[in-house]
Amino acid sequence: MEKKLSLVLLLSLLIMFLLVATHATITESPAPQPQPPNTSPMNGTTPGSLHPQECLPKCTYRCSNTQYRKPCMFFCQKCCAKCLCVPAGTYGNKQFCPCYNNWKTKRGGPKCP
Repeated sequence: MEKKLSLVLLLSLLIMFLLVATHATITESPAPQPQPPNTSPMNGTTPGSLHPQECLPKCTYRCSNTQYRKPCMFFCQKCCAKCLCVPAGTYGNKQFCPCYNNWKTKRGGPKCP
C-alpha cells in the first residue's frame, strides 16, 4: 500500500512539474531589425506628397504605355497640379490617391488617367 501511495505521489509531482515547466517558458519577441532606406516607386502616391515640379517625371512614366500620350500627359499634369500626387505604375492604383481617383468629368467618367 505504501508503495502505491509513493508511486501515485511521485507521478502527481512529475505531472505538476511538467505542467509548470510548459507554462513557465518565457518567450521574447525578436529585436526589431533596421529597415533599408525607402527607395520604392511609391513616393508621390499619397495626396500632397509631390511638389508641382515633380509632376512632369511622374506623369511621363504614368503615360509611358498609352497610345494616347498627349491627352494622357495633359490630364495627368492637370490632375497632379491639383492633387499633388500621381498613382504608381502605368495603370490603376488610383486608390492610393483619392483626389486623383475621385475627380470626374461632366459625364461622370474619370478625369485623371
